[in-house]
Formats: sequence, C-alpha cells, structure tokens
Amino acid sequence: MVKAIVGANWGDEGKGKITDMCAEKSDIVVRFQGGANAGHTIINEHGRFALHLLPSGVFHENITNIIANGVALDIDALRREIGEVESAGVKFTLRISDRAQVLLKHHILLDTYEEERLKDKKFGSTKSGIAPFFSDKYAKVGIQVWELYNKEMLLEKIKGMYEKINVTLKYLYNKPEIDYMQVYNKLLEDAEYIKDMVTDTSKLLREAIKEGKEILLEGQLGSLKDTDHGIYPYVTSSPTLAGYGSVGAGIPPYEIKEILAVTKAYSSAVGEGPFVCEYFGDEAEELRKRGGDKGEYGAKTGRPRRVGSFDTVATRYGVEIQGATQVCMTCLDVLSYLDTIKVCTGYELDGKIYKDFLTTDLLYKAKPVYEELPGWKTDIKGIKDYNDLPKEAKDYVDFVEKQIGVKISMVSNGPERSSILFRN
Repeated sequence: MVKAIVGANWGDEGKGKITDMCAEKSDIVVRFQGGANAGHTIINEHGRFALHLLPSGVFHENITNIIANGVALDIDALRREIGEVESAGVKFTLRISDRAQVLLKHHILLDTYEEERLKDKKFGSTKSGIAPFFSDKYAKVGIQVWELYNKEMLLEKIKGMYEKINVTLKYLYNKPEIDYMQVYNKLLEDAEYIKDMVTDTSKLLREAIKEGKEILLEGQLGSLKDTDHGIYPYVTSSPTLAGYGSVGAGIPPYEIKEILAVTKAYSSAVGEGPFVCEYFGDEAEELRKRGGDKGEYGAKTGRPRRVGSFDTVATRYGVEIQGATQVCMTCLDVLSYLDTIKVCTGYELDGKIYKDFLTTDLLYKAKPVYEELPGWKTDIKGIKDYNDLPKEAKDYVDFVEKQIGVKISMVSNGPERSSILFRN
C-alpha cells in the first residue's frame, strides 16, 4: 500500500518526525518532489538532523530510501548530507532515479542574483536554485541523471547551455561568466559518486507495489506553497500536493490509498507573501521562542519563521486540496503557556466574512476573525496517552477537527519521534 505524508499549510509543519515514525512500518520511503530548499528536522537516538534531500527513512536500516524523478537533485548538498548522517553511525540504503534532474551551479547563482535584482520585490527565495532549476526542466534544457553517463552528449549539451547562461550572467546581472568545462568535469565526478545508487526507481516502485510492499511518499513544504494552488507567486516551483506523488515517483495515481496531512497547532511560515493570522512584536516573539524544538527558525535557512494563530480557513483548504484522509497536529505542547488561545475561523473583507481561502491579492486585504478557547496552562510534554491530556487541550483539538472537516488521528506533544499521541 502507498501512503503519502504532506504538509497542510506553508511547510515547516513537522512532517519529518511523522515520516520518521511512520517509516518504522514501511519498506520504502520516497522523496517525490522539491529539492534541498527546505528541511525536515528529525530527533532520534542518533541525534538531531535536518534532512533536505535524504528521505526520512534513512534512520531505519531495513528500509530502501528513494530520491525519485520529481526531485531537484543537488549532488553537492546530497554529498554533505550523506556525510553528516553516516558520521553519526547510521547505515542506510539509497536509490536515485535515473530520470531525476540535476541541479547545477548556475541555478543557485541565478536564484541569488535575481533576488538581489528584485530587492524589495523579492519572493523570499532560499537561494537554493529551485526556480531556475525548474525553469530549465520545463524548457527541456535540463540534465537528467542518465545523461551524466553519456560523456559526448553531456559535453555538447553543457557547451550549448552555457552560451546562453553566460549572456544572462554578463549582461543582465553584470556577474562573472562560467567556464563550461569546469561544470562538465565536476559533473563527471558527481556521476561517479552517485553511480552505484542510480537505478530505474519507477520500475522498482511498480514492482514493490505488485509485491504488496508498504511505501511511504514524503512531501516537502505544504499546500499553500504549491505552484498552482498556493499563494502564488510566493510559492515554491514544484507541486507540493499528494496528487503529484504519482508523477514525481512514477507510480499509478490510484495506488495512493492514504494521505496524511500534517499541520501545527498554530501557524508558521518562512518567506514572503500574505499571512492573514500573523502575529507581530512581543506576541510573535514569545510564540517563536517557544515553538519547535529549538524555536521557530527555518531548518534550511535559519531564518526566523513568521508565526500566528491556527488558521482553520487555510488549513481546511490545505487538507482538502491534498485530499487528506487523516490529519496529524504537531507542536500542541507549544501552546501550553497561553491563558486563552486564538483560532482564526474566518476572513473579514469589505464587511463580509469568508470561510473559503482567497486569492493572493484578497488575502493581503483580509483580516482574521477569531474565536478564543481556554488554555490548559500546564506542561503536557511527557504525556504518552492522548486521554491523559488536559480537557482544554482535547477540546482545542476537537474544535480544530470540526472546523477543518478531517479526522485528526494523532497529535504530538514534543519534538521527538516518541512524542506522538494516537487519538482513537
């Protein structure tokens, strides 16, 4: 059976530890989209890790981990990440799709230079090269992994590619040109490094499905950062929805039987764009300081995350667009300091209350409509049974569940893999 774990909001929902936990019952864990532009933080017996490209199943030795064709493969980032995980004594099996496309040096440079050029109109990019990468992919000038092993074809392609790129670097950005031979030689080294991991992962997955294997699809970011359905243009450059899992992993869409959407007990986001429920000043700093396992700071960038109240409008939209069959709420323990807890249940715009998620221009104008619930004012970390939570904490979960319309099957009350409470 195939299950997908995806984000219901702006990303940073805590998907890593949920995937790490669910991986225990899986045979294969697959990264099917995105790149090294966002991270999943995992805390386990091996230490604390921020994974960007490696699937979260790497901490289980018996699992096959796959970087599928839908991923932007930054081989330098992958090499660093593998080194960090292996240095902790972790052994794992990794397979890389021969149809994945390779992220190159110029993608990162163009991403960085464009953000500089845009100045105060920037998109808030992580400068990981994702937008230029996908531009090349869909312009059909990118390089798939299999092309790394055809040296003559690769050289010809690289030479032609950098004739155009160097014009852009020189005349648009006034930056140094790139020697295509240096890029070519570096790619030959990269090809040798990943050679033993490269295979037809789509075929591997189709065969695993026939054999009845348990397969976990791991998404990056969340619904509201999806290229089509998110807060465009302040989105990532690849689909973040479970529906893309079939394309990004190369499996039939009807094989995805369960979709677990992850949301925090409050809202957080990194980057630019509208954020209706955002807190500011001391209120924001207090929540940011208490959030996550080391505060609300991006796993990839280290940037302070924008934070705010739980947004039922955005989350209902997020779980519906994902097709979620169940929801996991993380970081419930973070709210334990509050006397009362604000929950956004609608957007007010021009005197009208909206219950549906709006387009980007209208989101900027919308004001949150809040309901306040009583807090529980006690530390809930360490509680192992959902039924042992304070009544107010369970009431909060019940309220959110009713608002978003999808069963909340589990909550987390701490950053560790073991801090997951199942809700019957």
